[in-house]
Amino acid sequence: MAAAPTPRIRFMQRAALTLLVLSGVVNYIDRATLAIANPLVRHDLGLSINDMGYLLSAFLWAYAFAQLPAGALVDRLGPRLLLSLGLALWSGAQALGGLVRNFGEFFAARMLLGLGEAPQFPTGARVVKDWFPVRNRGLATGIFNCASTLGNAIGAPLLTFLMLAFGWRWMFLIMGFAGLVVAGLWYLIYRDIETVLLSREETEIVTEGDPPGARAPTRFAEWRRLFRFRMTWGMILGYFGTIYLTWVYTAWLPGYLEIERHMTIAKTGWAAAIPSVAGVVGGIFGGWIVDVLARLGLSPINARKVPMSLALIGMALFTVLAAEVESNTVAIACISAAVFLGYATSSSCWAMASVAAPPNYTASIGAIQNFGGYLGGALAPTVTALIVTKTGSFVPALLVGAAIGVFSAIAYFVVIRGPITAAALRGEDDIAAPIRAPAPGH
Repeated sequence: MAAAPTPRIRFMQRAALTLLVLSGVVNYIDRATLAIANPLVRHDLGLSINDMGYLLSAFLWAYAFAQLPAGALVDRLGPRLLLSLGLALWSGAQALGGLVRNFGEFFAARMLLGLGEAPQFPTGARVVKDWFPVRNRGLATGIFNCASTLGNAIGAPLLTFLMLAFGWRWMFLIMGFAGLVVAGLWYLIYRDIETVLLSREETEIVTEGDPPGARAPTRFAEWRRLFRFRMTWGMILGYFGTIYLTWVYTAWLPGYLEIERHMTIAKTGWAAAIPSVAGVVGGIFGGWIVDVLARLGLSPINARKVPMSLALIGMALFTVLAAEVESNTVAIACISAAVFLGYATSSSCWAMASVAAPPNYTASIGAIQNFGGYLGGALAPTVTALIVTKTGSFVPALLVGAAIGVFSAIAYFVVIRGPITAAALRGEDDIAAPIRAPAPGH
């Protein structure tokens, strides 16, 4: 029987997850501030709808490309420092949003927001890998990953209240200050595992299921070699569709319900909140099912790959149903099921990061995965808008999103095979099946 965590390990596990959820909620609320303040910002700064589209996309592109260095830096410098710096940067950028005078200044602030938020989820993956044994990493990942939908659910009413009570500029400033407080809490409470003098028993607890000798420093040459392996590309291709379809709903659900379903703004607000609640539950469920499958005997890779693939196919199927049914109630139920499965997929994907590569590259491969995902996320709002403009309907846009989801689910199942080993990263074997040398018959 596996040993129970010592009080010191249990404290750090609980404290780290609590702070990761808190920072993740702030992360997603800060992303939503511009969307909530959209009409007032356009009026006060004299911006067009196209200008707002550029501002909304500025965050996504900066966030996507910042993933690549962010993950490597988390692995190199540690979660404590990187998330503290990231929180400080994005909170400062958020506060600057309340002081801007024109489009250019706002665009720069949104880019800085994307850069600052980049370490959040790679940090979560590395923290879970460091402080939890393999058998418990799925649920821990699901808990920190649920912060995304929890932030979305909290964000709309909280930000609306702040904006109406104090104005949109103070809304940005207040959220910026809140983020700085969280940054201070993270730096004061969290400790990188390398800096803690663990006993032999404690080391055995947190490394249970890990390959031996996996806590060496990261090296750029080995980080670069991650792109040679099919595991990496399977994660990139699969997460592209996961986040693409997720952001179709994130960016356009209220508009879809108003335009396509002819719902009033008041009804839309309540209806759009239901899928967010489903997403919170789905995120936790996705992590939990990974641990259950591992206990039933599936390998760490298959315990993640199977739910990732099946949940993403289910998300695509419910998206098709949502597009085709006539009843608004049934459509919202289908969308809720799709969002539930989408966040279940996402939790499984982040759980995959903890076993896909040597532990000292956990944040790196998680960030590379997130880079692929947010390329999809950045494209989804624009592609959806273009299709709706061209066809006059959201139905084709939803069907395109579903097709991309199915493609990515297949990529997960077919491309991902085994983990990348430390020896393979050093070029000493080909166990992890480099892309340039696929297995016979494939």
